[in-house]
Amino acid sequence: MTGPRVVVVGVGADGWDGLPPLSRAAVEGADVLVGSARQLDLVPGGVAERRPWPSPLVPAIPGLFAELAGRAVVVLASGDPMLSGIGTTLARELGADAVRVLPAPSSVSLACARLGWAVEDTQVVSLVGRPVELLHPHVHPGRRLLVLGSDGGTPAAVAALLTARGYGESVVTVLAALGGPEEAMTTGTAAAWADRTHPLVVTAVECRGSALLPTTPGLPDDAFEHDGQLTKSEVRAVTLARLAPVPGQVLWDVGAGSGSIGIEWMRVHPSSRAVAVEPVAERAARITRNAAALGVPGLQVVHGRAPEALAGLPAPDAVFVGGGATTPLLLDACWDALAPGGRLVVNAVTVQSEAVLADWQSRYGGAMVRLAVQRAEPVGGFLGWRAAMPVTIWSGTR
Repeated sequence: MTGPRVVVVGVGADGWDGLPPLSRAAVEGADVLVGSARQLDLVPGGVAERRPWPSPLVPAIPGLFAELAGRAVVVLASGDPMLSGIGTTLARELGADAVRVLPAPSSVSLACARLGWAVEDTQVVSLVGRPVELLHPHVHPGRRLLVLGSDGGTPAAVAALLTARGYGESVVTVLAALGGPEEAMTTGTAAAWADRTHPLVVTAVECRGSALLPTTPGLPDDAFEHDGQLTKSEVRAVTLARLAPVPGQVLWDVGAGSGSIGIEWMRVHPSSRAVAVEPVAERAARITRNAAALGVPGLQVVHGRAPEALAGLPAPDAVFVGGGATTPLLLDACWDALAPGGRLVVNAVTVQSEAVLADWQSRYGGAMVRLAVQRAEPVGGFLGWRAAMPVTIWSGTR
């Protein structure tokens, strides 16, 4: 897009008094100031036209800045505009060359300074406009979290999630209006939290609890709600290793059952995405519940039967077929959807589906492995080994 260079000025809770000379000069030289009503109120009046953000914001950005072409435009933002802020949005929508950012100290830096925490050792989780369940993958004993929220209700939502996870003794500190004259801190435990605070808050958490949801593949089977249609823990760990999840890539989990493969794929990294395709409506609803409970509410669930339900889905980097290998044209559709370097992994437990995998092995190469898992279970007053059905895994790279 052609147009003026947009200057984004980060403003702290201390407003005009806290702005450095360069940021003040940008504001004073503006023809147009753009920001929220609260941000516009933080700077003194002048000759510049003041434009509050339209709603919805993102779709209006190209038209707004096309209208302002040729004028000196300054956008006011809170703190560091590149930390879950408008600076990132404008750079994406207008192009990085069209945006100059003058940041103020971020709420993360200010919070860590007040708490004495090292920024590099603190996990930052943004819940701005996002579900609180995104916090789940980061809750581990001894971890320090800084949670960015949309409003003053975030601390109570965080405390409720921690308590439900068995982390009710976690120390919760709410830091309000950081850097401003009304700055305040409130500390308590998650289980006893009931305070509703100033809307400009950061929620700091020192996690105290013992319940573990590890980040390695192969979560315990009882971590999932299921009706028996579940890729068991040991097989799931091997299957995910063959799928080779890396940040930013997309998985199709075809015939998803309880959604365990897609869920664990997404738990690898916040940028990982997955689509769970499931023909049974009850199971599709269960996948949605599992995804929220395990911290990946963004999992896309498609209720439909493959291969027809695959049409129009985002292009995959990897595909897992946990059942239905004998369905005509299913594996072909999955294979054809992959770009070079994409991975297809198929699990089979029947003789007929194993025959399909053997045929694929002869046509496309790849690797086959059979897993036979036995678990110790009570036999009277003793323990004995109970064998699960063997699972054959074929994996190939296009």
